[in-house]
Amino acid sequence: MSESVIELDETDREILRALSRDATLSAGALGRKLGLSQPQAWRRVNRLTEAGVIRRRRLKLDKEKLGFGVTVFLGVKLATKGRVSLEDFERAVSAIPEVQTVEHVLGLYDYRLRIVARDIPDFERVLRRRIMTLPGAGDVEANVLLSEERLEGPIG
Repeated sequence: MSESVIELDETDREILRALSRDATLSAGALGRKLGLSQPQAWRRVNRLTEAGVIRRRRLKLDKEKLGFGVTVFLGVKLATKGRVSLEDFERAVSAIPEVQTVEHVLGLYDYRLRIVARDIPDFERVLRRRIMTLPGAGDVEANVLLSEERLEGPIG
């Protein structure tokens, strides 16, 4: 790793905690929340962004309100490691709209996918028609998400 680790003080940690809960906070609102002036809050957020600590802010959608009632974690083992490149598989699987995340992992499976679907029959359609037809797709194991709790990250 050529990048150095940035030193964070308690105010930086509070800023990161606040933004991880609500990334839409303006510098003014963040400052009011943490007892900083708007320019102080802006400078700190800008420093964290320039240092690469804050890479981007994301929009969190309500999957159920959009009609996606099922989330499945799918382990995928590549069947033909020599003939299909990892990049080819990653590019193909990333083009599937129902696939939210693609993680290359070490263990029983080569990839862990987070997939959203309307219901179990819809997931089966995605699995059969999209995932299993990908270049190199082999064995799979599906785990249906029952509930999810957001935990504080390492800055907590």
